[in-house]
This record gives sequence, structure tokens and C-alpha cells, in this order.
Amino acid sequence: MDRKKQFVNMLCVGDLIDDVFVLAEKSIGRKKNGDSFLSFSFADRTGDIKGVAWDNVEEINGAAVSGAFVRVTGAVSEFRGGPQLTVRGLVCCDTDTVDPADFLPVTARNPDRMFDRLKRTVTECIRDPHIKRLMEAFWADEEFVRRFKTAPAAKKMHHAYIGGLLEHTLSMTVLAKEIAKHYSGVNLDLLLAGAVLHDIGKTREFDYQFAIGYSDEGKLLTHIVIGCAMIDDKIRELAGFPSETAMLVKHMVVSHHGSREFGSPEPPRLMEAVLLNQIDDIDAKMNGIREFLAGEDPNESWTSYNRMLGRHLYRGKPPEEPSE
Repeated sequence: MDRKKQFVNMLCVGDLIDDVFVLAEKSIGRKKNGDSFLSFSFADRTGDIKGVAWDNVEEINGAAVSGAFVRVTGAVSEFRGGPQLTVRGLVCCDTDTVDPADFLPVTARNPDRMFDRLKRTVTECIRDPHIKRLMEAFWADEEFVRRFKTAPAAKKMHHAYIGGLLEHTLSMTVLAKEIAKHYSGVNLDLLLAGAVLHDIGKTREFDYQFAIGYSDEGKLLTHIVIGCAMIDDKIRELAGFPSETAMLVKHMVVSHHGSREFGSPEPPRLMEAVLLNQIDDIDAKMNGIREFLAGEDPNESWTSYNRMLGRHLYRGKPPEEPSE
């Protein structure tokens, strides 16, 4: 088994490339003269990079499909201020010849411990017997739990690694518990149910065997629709579950993106739903910023441009070297 030597986050303009990547995306386009060219997205555990093939288009196009491991030869060029692979050759690789650890980033935290803490928090804090039964129905579903422990929370923006969904959910649950203490009148049971269930559709929205991408179901339905269907499936198993409670729990899922502009079919119409949207945004942004800063030069006062926030970030002056 050959280990990768050239990772996406190491690539610089001018580098020659001969290494294995996941072919995350591939599409064909037309030059102004009518000839074909190929556009790619290649990925490994450190991120992804765009690529283009101007020559040998038919041969390269037939070499592999999206989702395959491919050995890429070529060079890193510059395109619109960023690196891009100019592909000279591309061949498909057998999955047995690569180490999956080179291609999928993984949470640094222990999934079993995170899951136990999440269950313990929910069990101790939720008093509504119907919501408690709903939570227990999900915990009893072994296939759901397996997916819930391993799924990413996103493809790129935040918690974009194996175990990221559980890490994000636990963080939001802890925040929800603390914030609810500060504001009177908050239904903690409903807020916690929303924190736990708001992203469960991501267990099916993403494919993440060798690279994080969207499943057909995810592309066609989105995690919000999938998540509501999953809740409905569990509620049908619970005799006497109140229709009002079911509606409120699903509203938490439907509205957690905050507005139609950001993908929510409805904006938050409950105090708890407003809080859930803000908690989700806080946790996603803080994780995204931490991941971004970890990849920046610690010796620079200002970071590169952060697309999520639309700005550069100030890190402060680096410590001065002690004088002789």
C-alpha cells in the first residue's frame, strides 16, 4: 500500500504532481473554439483543489468516474488567485492500494464518549415523556446510531470530517442547556430536541466512504426534508404521541437555518426555534474559524481571506524573538 506524499494543503503553484486523490467531481465543458475540456475537483483529508485538463480529454474522461481514487500527473498552476491542477494524465486506482486515512479527516474526539455524554445530557434534562420516548427511539436504532457517530456535519464549511455531526450536535446541546438557564420561559425539552434532531438528515444526506460528498437522496431532498421524514417514521412507532408536540419538534428542524434564503422552508416562529438557529450559527462559525486558523501561518498578523465570513481575520502580532 502506497502512502500519499502530496496533500492538497501542501500544494503550491509550480509543484509537479504525481499522487493519488479522490476524484470528487468531474464535468466537461467547451472551449471557445468548440473543443472539449474537463473540470475536476480532487480531494484528500486536508481539503480539495480544482483541476482542469485541456489535452487528451477523451482518454482522461474515460479513465475514471466521480468518487474513484485516481493517480494524477500534472502541475499546480494559478487560477483566479488560487492553486489549480493542470492535469496531464489520470488513471484509476484500486481501493486496495490506498489508505482511507489519507482521504477522510476524522474528529479528534472520541465518538463513543461524545455519544454517551449526549445521551446522558438528554436523559437528565428532558422531562416531557413524549419527547423522551422519541429520543429513546432514536437511541435504540442501531443503524441510526452507527451513522450518527460517523457522519460529517458538512462537506466544507464546518465540522467537515468523520464524526463531525456528533461533535456539532453535542456542542449545540451543551450550549442549549446553558443558554436556556439565562432566558426565562424557554422550553428546554423542545430546545434540546431541536439541538439533537436538527441535522439528523445528514446521516443520509452525505456519502463519505472515501470522500465527503452528497448522496442522491441528499441532492434531491436535503437534510431538512430527510430529517423530518425520519422523525415522522419514529413517531409512527410511538402510540399516543401528541400531534402538537410532533409539529413543534419538526418546526425546530424545518426552521433551523433561519430563513428561506439559507434553506429553511419556514423562518423560526418559536422562541426556542430562534435560539436554535443562533446556537447552530455560533457553533458552525466557531468551528469553521478554528479550522481556518489552524491552517494559517502563525507568524502572520493577518490571515488570508476567509470566504465563510467574507473578511480577513486579525491574529495579533506574533511574539518577538528574544534578543541575544
